[in-house]
Amino acid sequence: MAVKTSKADKKIAYDHKLCQLLDEFSQILIAAADNVGSNQLQNIRQGLRGESVVLMGKNTMMKRSIRLHAEKTGNNAFLNLIPLLVGNVGLIFTKGDLKEVTEEVSKYKVGAPARVGLVAPIDVIVPPGNTGLDPSQTSFFQVLNIPTKINKGTVEIITPVELIRKGEKVGSSEAALLAKLGIRPFSYGLVVLSVYDNGSVFSPEVLDLTEDDLIEKFAIGVSMVTSLSLAISYPTLAAAPHMFINAYKNVLAVAVATEYSFPQADKVKEYLEDPSKFAVAAAPVGAAPVGAAPAAAAKEEEKKDEPAEESDDDMGFSLFD
Repeated sequence: MAVKTSKADKKIAYDHKLCQLLDEFSQILIAAADNVGSNQLQNIRQGLRGESVVLMGKNTMMKRSIRLHAEKTGNNAFLNLIPLLVGNVGLIFTKGDLKEVTEEVSKYKVGAPARVGLVAPIDVIVPPGNTGLDPSQTSFFQVLNIPTKINKGTVEIITPVELIRKGEKVGSSEAALLAKLGIRPFSYGLVVLSVYDNGSVFSPEVLDLTEDDLIEKFAIGVSMVTSLSLAISYPTLAAAPHMFINAYKNVLAVAVATEYSFPQADKVKEYLEDPSKFAVAAAPVGAAPVGAAPAAAAKEEEKKDEPAEESDDDMGFSLFD
């Protein structure tokens, strides 16, 4: 006969396991487990087996174990996990890529019917079409103000109807109608709420950032630093090129307005005195000067009118004979 394990022994074993995982893994996903069944959780554990471990438990027990383990090891980074243990949550310890593990967790979702009193996680829209219900069932549609018509002895929904909005509680009429239509509008699974990585805690949305997103955000940050530096006249590496250009523009404006000059300003003054040089400078490379094209064409016509010169070979002898 197997000896039954006491609650105290179970708590000691759980505390030992949690502390062991904290020492072994530096990456943890905090996931909500609302409406997740035992079979579904078992499938998730099997799918993550090899590089990840899913641990569920009471929040008070997890908080106590983490707090004592932090005091014992002196690693206060573990304390960042305590504020995240709110509600029905579990811990996913992993050594793999956080984004890949998150995507793997999201695959294990199971469809669920709309139960009475349940808060809808998404909008529920009933599509138009034949429902397959007999005309005696029209009372459900009338209560919910859903336009219908009788077609070939069955009830048909005319237009799509938003039956339940996100955040609203499911009523008895809505739940009964969805059950009759065979619609399972909701899907549940582990939802990653936060990510713990070597003491740092951040949102899982960070995992979706690409290199282009990071470059864009970095460019925005550099632009803000540059704008602030220019506004308060404080030199920084980002603002230095703009400061030099602005200083050059100011000195050039003074040189143009006065007799003072310097090598870079001489060329600008030369262009201002003879505006036709702007057209020459703007002409594409290799383009013929104005008036050259007609002259070249006339020269070609003259060549066509001239008789062709005879060569030595045409005369039948060579000058070197």
